[in-house]
Amino acid sequence: MTFIGQETQADPVPSWQESRPETLAGEGSLVLSWPTTLFMAAVHIVALLGGIRYFSWSGLLVAVVLNFLTISLGISLGYHRLLSHRSLRVPKFLEYMLAVCGALAAQRGPIFVTATHRRHHAFSDQEQDPHSPWQRGFWWGHLLWLLYVYPPEQQQQINQRYAADLLKDPVYRFLDRRFLALQLLLGILLFWGGGWSWVVYGVFVRLVVGWHVTWLNLSATHLWGRQWIPDDRHHARNLWWVAWLTYGEGWHSNHHTYPHSARIGLTWWQVDPTYGVIWLLQNLGLADQVKLPASQRH
Repeated sequence: MTFIGQETQADPVPSWQESRPETLAGEGSLVLSWPTTLFMAAVHIVALLGGIRYFSWSGLLVAVVLNFLTISLGISLGYHRLLSHRSLRVPKFLEYMLAVCGALAAQRGPIFVTATHRRHHAFSDQEQDPHSPWQRGFWWGHLLWLLYVYPPEQQQQINQRYAADLLKDPVYRFLDRRFLALQLLLGILLFWGGGWSWVVYGVFVRLVVGWHVTWLNLSATHLWGRQWIPDDRHHARNLWWVAWLTYGEGWHSNHHTYPHSARIGLTWWQVDPTYGVIWLLQNLGLADQVKLPASQRH
């Protein structure tokens, strides 16, 4: 079995982890992206109106299954713990499959998300944090930051600094450009399998729910809850109900204290279903170099 390259505990700290001022040539102001704004508004409207008109139990089940595939496997495991933090190592084919699941969540492509998240950790709740609610309020951290974009040349600089490893890979460059096209393909398959109910619930309702539960980790968990492990380097908090909605991601204080840990729920009562998937992959021989805090290694 061939595994992709992986950082080890002894590796030097990558430049994107250093909390130091950035230099972005020709830096300009963020500008409102009308295509993104209109797209998100349209998805919310269709989810609300279509969810009432086309409700079915089979459609709801499709939404639940796809939510797990796109949020737990795609965002939590693929985009977050694997690509952004390299908390484990998997075969190349599996890494790509998880990235496709993440792209189907329609929360931007893997390069943008990885670069943004690494930048968030480098400047957590500081001025250069791209979505800190401490800087511009709850709704900025939850949603509004996604509607404002840098000029293309500046976003490319950010991607190059924080996600240079993914920029080298043509598969990730393709997913970063074409992540929305995957929704069309999924919609066709769902229509063929179950008609408009499956399309509305499997695409639109599922996207809206997945978006907002994921964004709670950017907004709510930086404002409310408690630091299970006191750490003055960040404002992240643990929120049990967010953790339950996001397959373990809501133990956010733990995550910011141990950002490279594949396990975010650090006690038996801190439910972390995504780590359960990682544990299963490890025992099936499909994951190795699973990083854990020293106290969790046994």
